[in-house]
Amino acid sequence: MTENSGEHVRAKCVGDIMIPLDDYPHVPDRFTLAQAMTEMELGHIDTLGRKSIPRFLIVFNDKNQLAGICRRRDLLRGLEPRFMQSEDRRRTGPPYDVEFDPNLLDFNPGNVIEGMKRRAQRPVSEVMITDVLTIGYEESVMKAVYMIVHRDVTCLPVIRNDEVVGVVRTVELFHEIVQQVV
Repeated sequence: MTENSGEHVRAKCVGDIMIPLDDYPHVPDRFTLAQAMTEMELGHIDTLGRKSIPRFLIVFNDKNQLAGICRRRDLLRGLEPRFMQSEDRRRTGPPYDVEFDPNLLDFNPGNVIEGMKRRAQRPVSEVMITDVLTIGYEESVMKAVYMIVHRDVTCLPVIRNDEVVGVVRTVELFHEIVQQVV
């Protein structure tokens, strides 16, 4: 209800503030890391008059169902040499007990680049996150804020009628909350 008029004001739902799927980069799970990187690099998002590069791609399977998400860091991790890779993708510390000397890369840069090019031909399905937190189209903005804050994610695929229809990120949520509070 508004203070003066007695009118009922409808609270915005996630669907009101999301980025539609057609405007957000998404790829099939068979795409290579190189193809996914290209999609992400070209996938500028124009929101609220500002352009940004997406932090993740939505990944679909052959049945056009949500298969996972792939963050920039997942793509970069997929290019790492095997000795740097960790079994636990969520690990935040170094994957080995010694300090890595970046100057070692200067030893033979051709081999490093060639190895990265080979690893970039792997399918995105090998590096994507499959346990994806989603939110319904009709859910409240505050539920999305709660999920993002308490589950420590930066964005949520939006589901309507069992299909991904868009994405809501912290940017859109923050903007909406500022409009309500300030």
